[in-house]
Amino acid sequence: MGQIGLIGLMSLIGLMGVSLTACTPEPPLHLYDSVNGTIIIPGPKIELDVVWDYEIAYDIKYDWQAEWYYGWDDHDRSIWGEMGYTDPTKFYMRRYYSGEVPYGPHKSVIAPDAFYGNSYQGKFEWGYWDLLVYNEPQVDVLSIHFDESDPENIIAYTNPSMYRSRYQAPRFTNSFYSPEPLFSVYEQAVEINRDLRDFIYDEERNLYIRKLELVLLPITYVYLTQVILHNNRERVTGVDGVSNLSGMARTVCLQTQRAGSDAITVNYTCVMKKNVPYISYDKTPTEEEKEAAEKVDIIGGQLMTFGMCNLRANSLTRANEVKDKYRHYIDVNMQFNNGMDSTFVFDVTDQVRKRYKGGVLTVELDMDTVPIPSRTGGSGFDAVVKDFEDGGTHEFEM
Repeated sequence: MGQIGLIGLMSLIGLMGVSLTACTPEPPLHLYDSVNGTIIIPGPKIELDVVWDYEIAYDIKYDWQAEWYYGWDDHDRSIWGEMGYTDPTKFYMRRYYSGEVPYGPHKSVIAPDAFYGNSYQGKFEWGYWDLLVYNEPQVDVLSIHFDESDPENIIAYTNPSMYRSRYQAPRFTNSFYSPEPLFSVYEQAVEINRDLRDFIYDEERNLYIRKLELVLLPITYVYLTQVILHNNRERVTGVDGVSNLSGMARTVCLQTQRAGSDAITVNYTCVMKKNVPYISYDKTPTEEEKEAAEKVDIIGGQLMTFGMCNLRANSLTRANEVKDKYRHYIDVNMQFNNGMDSTFVFDVTDQVRKRYKGGVLTVELDMDTVPIPSRTGGSGFDAVVKDFEDGGTHEFEM
């Protein structure tokens, strides 16, 4: 039995690049019915600077640092971890065999094999293969689940949270958990050929090697939200820690990387940070600049979603290609200095559509224009009450 090694070298700075190589020992032209394959995937390193490298309009690159005021300190890391993606440690490989026909119907579908770290091994017959690789989300906070009833279209989905949905969640009464980081690649027509076409001989290892570049792309998208309170002067003293972003997709297909059609509200944690210098992070500000800058209070948070419904965000190049029928709202429950609280709802539809691969969603609110709620009988969200003086829900178009 001959041995073929499929060895991948991956350099990940925002995108996960996998190299697949196939090797066979001497004698090079001895034919076998099938071969064993090994894929080696070094650990990835993912940075937002590269993931968010796209255009929001013609010739306008997205610059998230210029929009970001909230910052990211040790307290934020204790809640959300590092800003952005976390490195996956466990992966799955699902293989589809189409015989001698590239892009042909699958003669067999091999169930996913799990592998840790950077090594996978499986048996390959001569011919053409379609390969699906994806990571396993972190199990300690698992919200992503997989529907593998149709192995040709594996669906990742997230489930309802304990919180009620407020806006743009057709068919659902509760908001949904924010999914963990998820990446996938589906490579078709990978040929394991008998005559060693495109193979390179490695004298040192006495092996023939064939390389194929694979790229794992994120199919969950990171959004950073910030509600900037100007002239607050202790009017708003805190938040209840729960926010939502509405109109996003509940599911995504691993093979096509297309988000599903069910719109949901995604639940996430928010925190209020006081006396923040009103300076963006496109450069590191000096202490003098921080001291001279306006001080604001900011309600910040981080969440992940599968993106907008029916969208294949990785195939787009500009925001004007986005086709989206749902509006998108952020809601935040603010607690005031008189013991009352009210839920504010902000329309961020245009921002979400421009930041279709994730990014910063910003709301700026001059608290001198916002009266303090004054209702009796306790505080809390009341979906019926619409009048501001009575508390309840307050909508702002941003």
